[in-house]
Amino acid sequence: MSARTQVLDLAILGRLSGTPMHGYEIRKQLNATLGAFRTLSYGSLYPALKSLTARGLIVAADSTDVTPPLAGRRARIVYRITDAGRAHLEGSLATAGPAAWDDDATFDVRFALFGSTDATTRLRILEGRRARMVERMENLRQSFGRTSRRMDAYTAELARHGLEQVEREVEWLERVIDTERGTRGALDYGGIAGATPDLAQAPPVARAAAAASTTVPPAVAPTTASAAPTTAPTTAAPTSPPATSAPTAPPATAARPPISAPRRDNLPAGAPGVPVPTRNEVPMNKEQP
Repeated sequence: MSARTQVLDLAILGRLSGTPMHGYEIRKQLNATLGAFRTLSYGSLYPALKSLTARGLIVAADSTDVTPPLAGRRARIVYRITDAGRAHLEGSLATAGPAAWDDDATFDVRFALFGSTDATTRLRILEGRRARMVERMENLRQSFGRTSRRMDAYTAELARHGLEQVEREVEWLERVIDTERGTRGALDYGGIAGATPDLAQAPPVARAAAAASTTVPPAVAPTTASAAPTTAPTTAAPTSPPATSAPTAPPATAARPPISAPRRDNLPAGAPGVPVPTRNEVPMNKEQP
C-alpha cells in the first residue's frame, strides 16, 4: 500500500468518524479542508472506499436506511465507520513517525485530526515538522544565495516566494508549539511591553480602560489641587481696583505750585491793574528805616 493511499484512508476514516456521508460529501469536504486532496478525483476516492469496505473498516448502505429518498432521485450509498474502523483510526493517530511531518499531505491530514490526537503525539509531530521546515528554509536560503545572480527576474521572484512561504510556516509552527506547551510566544499579543499576564488576556476595551485609570489620576489630580489655591486669591485680591483706577492726574495737579497774584510793588508803574501814584503819594522803599 502506497503512502498516499494510507493518507487517503486516514482522511476518509477521520471524516466518517463524525457522521455518515456519501461519496460526493466525502470528496467535497476533503477538497475544501485538506489542501493535499484539492484535486481528488472519484477515480481515486471510490477505490479507496471499496478497499476500506472490504477490510471491514467502513460499511456501505443505501441512503433510504437513513432518510427517505426525494421524489425523482436515486438513492445514494452512504458510508459509515465501524468499530474496527474506529479502533484502526485511534491506533493510527496514536503513532507518529517521520512520515507524519516529512510529507506535506500526511502532515495536513494529521494536523486536521489533531482534535482526536493526544497532546504528546501532537507536540511530537509539530516539533518534527518544525525541524524539517527549518532545514528546508536553510537549504533554500543557501541555494538562493548561490544561484540568484544567474536567475532572471521572474525565476528569482518565484524562488523568493517559495522561501517566504517556508519562513511563514516556521513562524506559524513556533506559535502553535508555544500554544501546545502552554507558553507565550513572540507572536502572542500578551507579550506587549507593559502588559501584565492577566491584562493581556482581557478584551482591548478593558485593557484601554485599565490603562486610562492608572495613568490619568497621577497627571490630573496634582494639577487641579495646585491650581485651586492660586486661582482664588487672584480673583478675590483687592489689588485690581488700585491698578485699574489709579489716580494719576490728581497727583500731577497737586504737585504743581499754587498760582499767586503778582505783588503790586514789584510791578512797574502804569502796568495794568496798578494805580498811578499822585504827587502826594510817594511809594515806600523797603530799605528805608
